[in-house]
This record gives sequence, C-alpha cells and structure tokens, in this order.
Amino acid sequence: MSLTLSKRELMNRSLTAMTINIGKAGINDNVIEEIKRQLKNQEIVKVKFSRNISSKKDEFIDEIVIKTKSKLVDIRGNVAVIYKKK
Repeated sequence: MSLTLSKRELMNRSLTAMTINIGKAGINDNVIEEIKRQLKNQEIVKVKFSRNISSKKDEFIDEIVIKTKSKLVDIRGNVAVIYKKK
C-alpha cells in the first residue's frame, strides 16, 4: 500500500469527513485547535465558510493550513478539504 494517498482517494474519504463551519466571526485559536483535533483523529476535515465571509475565504484557508501544518486537497465553492497525515 502506498504511503501517500492520491487526490481521488482523499476526495472519496472526504465524503464522510467531519465538517467545521466558519461563520461571520471568522477563525480564532479555538477553531484552529478543533481543526487540529479532527485532523489528528480522522486526517481529513472539511471546512465550510458562510457566504457572507467568502471574500476572506482564501486568507482563512491559508491561515488554517499554516497553523495546522496540513495540506489543502480541494476547494469547491465555500468548502475546503484539508488533510494531514497521522
């Protein structure tokens, strides 16, 4: 078995992944810590952004990826899929 998962495998696994909703308050340390916990448990997390903050979505995604040391797998609309190998 390969040590790295293909994008297709990651997207298939994301179908059952935990979804974290980001509202108008944006992200803070508590949100980052929750994403870290979910990545530790499941390796894949979907982050859904409300429509009223979609203009800041890219900034938030960059911050999440950096602070959680994860990788961005895909962005579809207002949903980002991030991955971190256990």
